[in-house]
This record gives sequence, C-alpha cells and structure tokens, in this order.
Amino acid sequence: MSPPRALLLSVALFSLIAGLDASAGDADPVYRSCVENCESSGCVGDQCFQHCKFSSDGKPIDGPWYLQEPLYLRWKHWDCQSDCRYHCMLVREEERQKLGHKPVKYHGKWPFKRVYGFQEPVSVAFSALNLAMHFHGWLSFFVLLYYKLPLRPDKRTYYEYTSFWHVYGFLSMNSWFWSAVFHSRDVDFTEKLDYSSAVALLGFSLILAILRSFNVRDEAARVMVAAPLIAFVTTHILYLNFYKLDYGLNMKVCVVMGVAQLLLWAVWAGVTRHPSRWKLWVVVMGGAAAMLLEIYDFPPYQGFVDAHALWHATTIPLTYLWWSFIRDDADFRTSTILKKKK
Repeated sequence: MSPPRALLLSVALFSLIAGLDASAGDADPVYRSCVENCESSGCVGDQCFQHCKFSSDGKPIDGPWYLQEPLYLRWKHWDCQSDCRYHCMLVREEERQKLGHKPVKYHGKWPFKRVYGFQEPVSVAFSALNLAMHFHGWLSFFVLLYYKLPLRPDKRTYYEYTSFWHVYGFLSMNSWFWSAVFHSRDVDFTEKLDYSSAVALLGFSLILAILRSFNVRDEAARVMVAAPLIAFVTTHILYLNFYKLDYGLNMKVCVVMGVAQLLLWAVWAGVTRHPSRWKLWVVVMGGAAAMLLEIYDFPPYQGFVDAHALWHATTIPLTYLWWSFIRDDADFRTSTILKKKK
C-alpha cells in the first residue's frame, strides 16, 4: 500500500462508520412504508420482482422446481428486501428531487444506480484499474530485477527488499480485487473480505515502511520487527471475522497503522539523499490532497460518481508513480552494493 492509500483508507473507514450510525433516507416514513408494502406485495408501483417469490435460499415459495432463481442472482444475494429497498430508494429520491431536496443516504450509503447488478459501478471500475496498475507495477519490478539488473552468482538479486515487495504486490492486488467485489455487492461476506485484505495490506505496509526507512538488513532484526506486527494483524483479522466486526476498533487500528507509515515515509523522504525521493514526496503530498475527497463527501453525480469513486481514481496515477519509486530504489540499492564490491 502506498503511503497516501494507507491514510486515505483510514479516512474512508471513518467516513463509512460515521454513516452507519444513522441515515436520513432509511428513517424517512415514506421510504419505510414503501419498503414494507413492497415486501408484502412484491411490487413497487407497476414494477414487481421475481425475488419476492423466493425464499432467502433461492427456493420458490410456491410453484414447480424449474422456477428456481438464476444462479448469478443467488450469488449476488439480491433478494426481495434488497430489490424493495433499492427501487423504493429510487422512487423516493425522484420525489425528493422534484421537491428540490438534495439526495440523502440510505442505510449508510448514497443512492447509487445499479449497472448490470453492480451497486457502485464506477468504484468497481476504478478498483479494477488500481488492481491492473499494481499488477503492471509488480510485473515491471520483476522484469527489472531478474532481466535488467545484475544478479548474484546464485541468481538471487542484490536488492535486499525484493521478497518484501513481491509480498506487497500480491497483498495490494488482493486488496483491490476484494475492493472491487465489495463495491459490486455489499454483503457480510464481501465486507469482511474487503476489510480483512485492507488490514493485512496496512499491516505489511507498515512493516515494509519500518524496514526500508531504517534500512534494516539483518535477518534477526527483521524478524523482531515483523513478528509482533504480524501477530497483532492476524489476531485483529480473526477478531473481525469470527468474533465481532467492530467498525470503531477497526477504524482506530487502521488509522494508527496508516498514519505511522505515512510519517515514516515522509520523514525518510526528508532526510535521505535518495535520487528518487521527489517521487516519494509527490506520492505523499498527492495522497494528502486526495484525502480531501474522503473528507468532503458528496452524493453521486447522476447516481454514479461520488467522492469515494473519485478517490479511487486519484490512486491510479499515484500507484504508477509509487511503483516507479520502488523500481528506482531497487536500481539505486543494486548500484550502491556493486560499487562497494569494486
């Protein structure tokens, strides 16, 4: 995780938690009445839903076996309540717009419009682009190390942090994958996987920030730094998944880890003579500027693009620059080690 994404993820989690406490939309009596009527009749106005003829496990309440709900819909967990809430929300927002009222949140989320079943299509697309950008960055890092830079006689790289960046690349791609899945359909399963993968990435990024900024190369010292943080992050993930999904606690943990690594990278960029330190500064400052998108939350334009989606967009160029810095660091450290050997 790049320094800005670490901090921005923490702010995003804080914004989500704040929205979960209460939403004006789902407290609206007109909306609540619409949902109740829909769940009993299966219709909102002239539109009726197939889901309301099935139980939660996808079996028809009445009718023959061949009326089973389609698998892709059962996987997406669309059910009677989900469809009723969604279409009542659209109807109510259309009524509010005619009265000149601004959009409000429903169940902690802005009123997004689905596209082919995806709840937040723009955030899904940007998450996928971030995943692709991390894959491109990791692949170019791999090619640089093993095909362009000199290798040791045993074919290992001279760069001391190779294995750490490989793990970082995998965790980053995993995190963005589950981010895309979560934004496509927000259910308990996808929420836990999104949170867990984000926490795992935050924890490992903090380890990497400590090791690189303090230039820790001794294996014993690395274990002493990594072991307690890995144990803590693992315990926290198990707690969220199998005991209680505590949003407040998770927000505090993410904020502490995110701010800690941001400060480490910022201080290191200020004191080091690394030839590519300017890239690190751009990433840190760019991330700080992008943070305003999470603080200044606004409803989705035309039901598709909100502040969070734009934040996903800003991380794409920052990710490219971040991996560029990582490649430069590998080149710089390799050159330094080879010069010392001469």
